[in-house]
Amino acid sequence: MKIALIGASGNVGSRIAAELSRRGHEITAIARKAAKISTLPGVKPTAVDIANTDALVLILKGHAAVISSVHFVDSDPDQLIRSVKAAGVPRYLVVGGAGSLQVAPGKLLVDSPDFPKEYETEARAGGVFLDRLRAEKDLNWTFLSPSALFTAGERTGSFRLGKDTLLINGKGSSISFEDYAIALADEVEKPKHPRQRFTVGY
Repeated sequence: MKIALIGASGNVGSRIAAELSRRGHEITAIARKAAKISTLPGVKPTAVDIANTDALVLILKGHAAVISSVHFVDSDPDQLIRSVKAAGVPRYLVVGGAGSLQVAPGKLLVDSPDFPKEYETEARAGGVFLDRLRAEKDLNWTFLSPSALFTAGERTGSFRLGKDTLLINGKGSSISFEDYAIALADEVEKPKHPRQRFTVGY
């Protein structure tokens, strides 16, 4: 499958690129600086400023799916969605955040009193992005939220999926970048959550 990956040089994006490469896909790996993108089989490093809509649309054309792995505070959901639609790409998958997940009926993780203040702005921007996707009538989108603790770790392939509620086990709420990438790649290959948010955790 031909897949465009926006934000391919980041912590999460680089793991997604590696997972898709492992599975034999053709990846257009997009970042501001192509030199920061890992050299992997099937991965084509591509430098573009995503704020340049015209340039981004040209690069996205001809792909089966676009994956967006960028910080919400550094991106414009309307501009990204518009670019994917203008390029005629049928599917848009977004690396989401945990802040918009529910921890109790009607209560979001980001509103919890112990939610880290340094992540609040990004978390709330992620919620805005998700709301914008939910209002989208034409695009087939999927938003995958990680668990609360989202860090580098092992590629185990053993995890749980959920919908809008934070996944918690006896050790808390966590997922590795590597296992998150597996869950996202699975969704790319075998779509099960069209126009939905879902989550992954141990």
